[in-house]
Amino acid sequence: MSLLTPMPGPAITGREAALERLLGEIAVSIRSQRRILSAGHDTVMLPADGVSLVYVLSGEVELPADRGLPDGISSGDALMSSGRRALTMQLPAGSGVLVSHLQLADSAAHLAELLPDTAWIHHFDELEPAAAALAHHMGTDRPVACPEREGDLVICRMMATTLLQSVIRAWTTVGCAPEGWPSRTNDPFLDRVLDAVRDDPGREWTVDQMASISALSRTVFAERFRRAFGRSPAQYVTEVRMMAARALLIDGRAVSEVSRELGYGSDEGFSRAFRRHTGMTPSAWRVGRPLTPA
Repeated sequence: MSLLTPMPGPAITGREAALERLLGEIAVSIRSQRRILSAGHDTVMLPADGVSLVYVLSGEVELPADRGLPDGISSGDALMSSGRRALTMQLPAGSGVLVSHLQLADSAAHLAELLPDTAWIHHFDELEPAAAALAHHMGTDRPVACPEREGDLVICRMMATTLLQSVIRAWTTVGCAPEGWPSRTNDPFLDRVLDAVRDDPGREWTVDQMASISALSRTVFAERFRRAFGRSPAQYVTEVRMMAARALLIDGRAVSEVSRELGYGSDEGFSRAFRRHTGMTPSAWRVGRPLTPA
């Protein structure tokens, strides 16, 4: 028997597979990231924009009482805010925290709606010791856009991604995730279609093809889909294509190449669809899009 042959392990459940997929799709840029050591009684705001991570390095952090969170978290705990609402924390003297403000990449933007408003993980350092150790070496008092060494931004982004993945996994491990999470629909028939479209957005998707993947009749599938998402299957396909288009344009792909990869019959047809979705042509969007650090 080859030493490289994997030993059989426990079967992966649907939920485990969905979690692995979600974690694998996470991609972020760093808007700001720093360690804060409070000399007095400091206030730290987590903005209502982007994902924020907090890891308590030492001492305690006081949290607002109206957010379904504990009054405070202590050394070794972690907190994630999805940015739907701003959150204000109080740092007593001597408390130390790592605060990361992150932006999901366009390719991962669809994950935002799956994240909870806030998630608190008690004893994160015991659940995810490697990620907790990593957090002690993250953050700076300088702007993120001013690296000390070549490659710092890439390494910092990878570390922040690992920390976010670990926080989400720990939140799931301790049983805080709702039933069926991370399904967007709690409907396994529709989930098959979402996965298929995201895996191959350039395919010429029809309602009949999607209904076949869902193992539902055309009528039942269309009705369930619209009830779950408030839009038609065709509109959803366009949204997935536009997210993929933005990610490909950011990677430097030519407009004609993106058009072909996403299944459009012509560059003009792709440009019209992109303009309807973003208000700009693909070339203008790439030139004028806001730049984010890291």
